[in-house]
Amino acid sequence: MTHSAVTTDSVRPRLSLSPVAVIVVCAVALTFLGITILFSASAAFKQGPLFYVSKQLVGVVLATVVAWVVSRVDLELARRYIWVVGGVAALLLVLVLIPGLGISVKGSRRWLGFGGLRFQVSEIGKLAMVFCVAHYLAANQTRLADFWRGFAQPLLIIVSFAALIVLEPDFGTAALTFAVGVSLMFLAGARWRYILPAVMSAVVAFAVLVIHNPNRLRRFTAFLDVEGNKQGGTYQLYQSLAAFAVGGTEGAGLGQGRQQMNFLPEAHTDFVFAVVGEELGLWFTLGVVIVFLIMFIAGLVHLRRAPNLFHYLLVAGCLLLMLLQAVINLGVVTGILPTKGMSLPFISAGLSNLILMGMILGILVNTQRSWGKPGAGLSARGLEEVTA
Repeated sequence: MTHSAVTTDSVRPRLSLSPVAVIVVCAVALTFLGITILFSASAAFKQGPLFYVSKQLVGVVLATVVAWVVSRVDLELARRYIWVVGGVAALLLVLVLIPGLGISVKGSRRWLGFGGLRFQVSEIGKLAMVFCVAHYLAANQTRLADFWRGFAQPLLIIVSFAALIVLEPDFGTAALTFAVGVSLMFLAGARWRYILPAVMSAVVAFAVLVIHNPNRLRRFTAFLDVEGNKQGGTYQLYQSLAAFAVGGTEGAGLGQGRQQMNFLPEAHTDFVFAVVGEELGLWFTLGVVIVFLIMFIAGLVHLRRAPNLFHYLLVAGCLLLMLLQAVINLGVVTGILPTKGMSLPFISAGLSNLILMGMILGILVNTQRSWGKPGAGLSARGLEEVTA
């Protein structure tokens, strides 16, 4: 009897999902939600709702292909060319600033054009920064207590990417890039007495940049009084909050929202979450937040299996890029943070961010496949000897 029970238990199929599979399932669910909401949010556009939905579907297909390609790359082999990747990304960030090459929209020069497509190069810059910093910190993990090797040099890498993004100008993405980079330094074991002054200096520098930029200063001061500036600097935020108020707990119904009908600017990109709130209601918006929380928890579980510091920092950086961006977008749309254009991962319309999310998912799937294989735990010293 005991033998039969053991045999039965041994052949019983396991229904548990890996942490990365959970993240992928959540990403697919959010993507389907984004396509559905995009159809409604773009109904008022003269091109028709199918125009933006079709572009989003193209982006989803490209992101899927990119994710598959990245999932098959040998990450340890890719480290041999990490500075080439970083150099190319930095070059693209420089090229986008050149008139005639970079495409300027609303005073910001952030895009390069390829045929009928536009790509925001800062998306590549963010991920390249994560690769370079993760590689450097892993290769110098025995020197992290040293000021120059363990703090100043990796900080220089982070600031270089962030500064190029500021010049576009794109303060929000630059702040995100800096925050993720410094977080990686902290996770690697850099000393607090070095990190804290750097963070404080960055906050001061950011404040100075805002003060000396009339548009951003006006936007920040208007945020302090949303009601009083609803016809000016906080019009977009006011309409976003109105959308949530109209939606209530149950929502107005899919396709029945009115705020995106020329009332809420950027309803299909930065403020798409407000459309979710108006049409599907409080419970659905809470569901979106819970999905991102599940992705965060699954990411933490996956990180526990990292075979070395490089893989750990690479995955941690990818998760931070994805989830901090979601936190910023949700904070802006709900009025917790000052208005800043930043996409909601997997839901907002936009080719560039979809491809970045595809790369991140590809890296997560890659590590899920490679961790545990022989050679996955190649040490930083071993890699240095190979690449020397």
